[in-house]
Amino acid sequence: MYNNSKVAKAIRLAMMFGAGAAAAISAPTFAADAADEGVEEIEKIQVTGSRIKRADMETSSPIHITSAEDMKIAGFTRVEDMLNNLPQLEAASTAFQANGASGRGSLDLRGLGSNRTLVLINGRRMQPGGGSSGAADINAIPAALIKRVEVMTGGGSSVYGSDAIAGVVNFVMDDDFDGFKIDLNASGYQHNNDNAYMQDLMTQKNFDFPTGSSGIDGRTFGIDITAGSDFADGKGHAVAFATWKRTTELRQGARDYSSCALHSSGTRCNGSSTAVIPNFFIAPIDADGNYDYDQEQWVKLTPDSGFSEDRADNVYNYAPINHFMRPDEKFTFGTFLNYEINDTFNPYMELMYMRDQTKAQIAESGTFYADNITLDYDNPLISDVQRQYLTDNFGIGTGDQFGAYIGKRNVEGGPRTSIIQHDSFRIVLGTTGELSDDWTYDTSIQIGSATSADISINDMSRPNVIAAVNGDGKDCATIDGCVPYQVFTYQGVTAEQADSLTAVGQSVAFSDQFIFSAFATGEVDLTVPSADSPIALVIGVEYRKEEYQYVPDQIISLGALTGMGGPSDALEGSFSVAEIYGEVNIPLISDAPMVESLSLDLGYRYSDYDITGGDSTYKVALDWTPIEDWKIRASYNRAVRAPNIGELFAVQSIGLWSGVDNCSGSDPVYSAAQCANSGVTAAQYGNVSASPADQYNSVTGGNPDLTPEIADTYTLGLVGQITDEIDFSVDYWSIEIDEVIGSISEELTIDQCSETGNAAFCDNISRSPTGNLWQGQAGYIQATSINLASRKWEGVDINAAYNTEALGGAISVTLTSTYMMTKEYTPLPGNTEAVYDCSGQFNGNCFPQPEWRSVINANYDLEDFGFNVKLRYYGEVEYDGETDQILIDNGGKIDAQTYIDIAGRYTVSENITLRLGINNVLDKEKPLTGGSLDTGAFYDPLGRYIHAGVSLQF
Repeated sequence: MYNNSKVAKAIRLAMMFGAGAAAAISAPTFAADAADEGVEEIEKIQVTGSRIKRADMETSSPIHITSAEDMKIAGFTRVEDMLNNLPQLEAASTAFQANGASGRGSLDLRGLGSNRTLVLINGRRMQPGGGSSGAADINAIPAALIKRVEVMTGGGSSVYGSDAIAGVVNFVMDDDFDGFKIDLNASGYQHNNDNAYMQDLMTQKNFDFPTGSSGIDGRTFGIDITAGSDFADGKGHAVAFATWKRTTELRQGARDYSSCALHSSGTRCNGSSTAVIPNFFIAPIDADGNYDYDQEQWVKLTPDSGFSEDRADNVYNYAPINHFMRPDEKFTFGTFLNYEINDTFNPYMELMYMRDQTKAQIAESGTFYADNITLDYDNPLISDVQRQYLTDNFGIGTGDQFGAYIGKRNVEGGPRTSIIQHDSFRIVLGTTGELSDDWTYDTSIQIGSATSADISINDMSRPNVIAAVNGDGKDCATIDGCVPYQVFTYQGVTAEQADSLTAVGQSVAFSDQFIFSAFATGEVDLTVPSADSPIALVIGVEYRKEEYQYVPDQIISLGALTGMGGPSDALEGSFSVAEIYGEVNIPLISDAPMVESLSLDLGYRYSDYDITGGDSTYKVALDWTPIEDWKIRASYNRAVRAPNIGELFAVQSIGLWSGVDNCSGSDPVYSAAQCANSGVTAAQYGNVSASPADQYNSVTGGNPDLTPEIADTYTLGLVGQITDEIDFSVDYWSIEIDEVIGSISEELTIDQCSETGNAAFCDNISRSPTGNLWQGQAGYIQATSINLASRKWEGVDINAAYNTEALGGAISVTLTSTYMMTKEYTPLPGNTEAVYDCSGQFNGNCFPQPEWRSVINANYDLEDFGFNVKLRYYGEVEYDGETDQILIDNGGKIDAQTYIDIAGRYTVSENITLRLGINNVLDKEKPLTGGSLDTGAFYDPLGRYIHAGVSLQF
């Protein structure tokens, strides 16, 4: 039993946990008890971060709440786009990725990785989305049925198990919806192409670029249908939903600032040396029959079909044809059912299905110097001018051979495309009920699966290329279907030749999850003498099994496509875990001087993995209300993350990483002695070729000897209500992870080896015979999964809310802000020289990490009209690299960025509501950087975002 003042206080304090929550949070329901006049009983509910049912929505852990109305006002049709605007989250997989796109959408709390962010639906773990990491694909969540999203930061492993190191994102679905609703949505982007700096660079290169208004592009259309009703005389309730969304493609060539591939210095347009007019590495074959790297030359094809070493400007601008935003089409449908048979048996079901298809287009394929092809001096494809060059430079003639790495872009064959389709399914069957007047239970079985199919088209086949240039002395004319590849003839390649050189690669991945869960929660007949509420408990068990299988066809598994970077081996693995857990809430003091209430939360979970063994997680949290409307909260969590299937079982294979080899080029960053540490000889120093596309080889893969990560998370916060109109909270948080599962970044490996000579770094560098790390596959960085040393993240979250009545309506203003104090990486134990902090920094190891990220949201509601203004702020980011020219025209840093969004709502009738809005009203461009640096996904990539919608509800 609780009095009205406590009800009001609980609701007020709950409201200010998150921006926008004050307008849309679902407050605890309560009903008058006829037997007790003047008191009211509040229904106990379960809050994210605990399985104990509580009589209010207060919790010792900070929780940010985003409502369904917040999402509608923002105009986003993709759930991840809305949540990635929150200061606590950093973007992971999104629709703006093309090269290497998975097609999935994921969430990344604090930037610790989507594999350290646990996603729940109605408090239950979401199934893996189809990747080997096990991360959830939130594309499968229907936006139309979301009631609210609760983001709990700080470890949650003792409550929910592995993967909750950074925290938990819980999607609370509107499973009690009643009525029929149709939401129609449309959106698109608009940008004024007037970037004089970039247009000048492209003019110098004679590159095409857009000017003026882009019009409305990158359009999305969606229909969401929701229906719900009671049945069986009110004993049961059913909600069904179906959604459809289609997004059109948008290429980088639609924006002037992305229409050229910038050089790493940011001072000129660059591109790939796998160009339209071919470039070659050529060398004679020595007496032992090997390619003679000591005599190697890098040349281009000239108009007279000769060779020239003057090839610096012969690059291909691959940027315009790449997708900026992928085309996508998605269907979802499902249902939520519950039925009350009696007080002890209330079965329920959750059913969700999604099919999503997207196409990720990147620049045309090419030969990419993938193979050292041995050619006869008398090969009919070789011109007389070229033979003379070979004789003059290498002293070879008739009957001899030479070797060639070929860099020819397949513009005649069109762009590469990955067609990606995801199908996911989730069903939960369970029951809840009362065990007694004070105890309830919840038990369920959950089955989830995801299938991901990836078809790569228009990529060049390495065997076909070798055959078509007469490799290994074979005559192309004797091979069925072979068309000679006239790559040694200036502009000699035709579409017919290109068609014969491509192949289709296919792969499919299967993820399956099974969970059995049972827990009981209630109060025991025990009360601390100084408190007025009994002790509450939860005890539970859980069993979870996850399986993953990746099946590539022969083309993919052999790495037979030139654009793949290397072989992609099959992967199959599984793990299971049996767990027992418990929580206890102990009210310690009530209604004492300076202690209106003081309670202690304890939690413990023991997890027994069939692969890595047993681990314990636990929590201690304190909730102190000294006076009404003020609260101090503190918590400590021991969290763990067990290695996922990919980290354990992925076959080691070669691929590409983006960055800089600081021992390459004619004027390397490091000295000859330093570069010698990384394998560069004295003769090679200053002659090691840098990749024009800033892409280098690395070997990545799993490690079955990994052990779980161990994290200690701390929070300390103050929650208060200054006046009836103003609420706020300030929370300090810290996350320290040991035995981090990951790999040392390739660029850091080169830099630390060069600077320190530490074998832990240098042993992972294998240079090709010419010293480079990108030509063919002879040079690479070893970057497989290991248990690294540690990471430490700490910061402060600030939330505030102001609500009042003015101008004839209601005004609310909310602030959500995060100050990132530390983002410290320690790659290896005891190696203090390798420690780096990304907070407020930007370099080859850190994408932009603003120390401050803030969102201010202002709402004005007047009867049928509502107006919203949002301000998004990202603080300044310093570049700490070797040159101040690597960032474009901004003094070696990224200035603070501010975006303004506006939106309006008009209720035409009780059945019709209209919405219209513009995000990034001022059309601010994302910051420009050199080609080797990544700006991350904080900044708006495409300009203005215009959105409109109509809701029809009956």
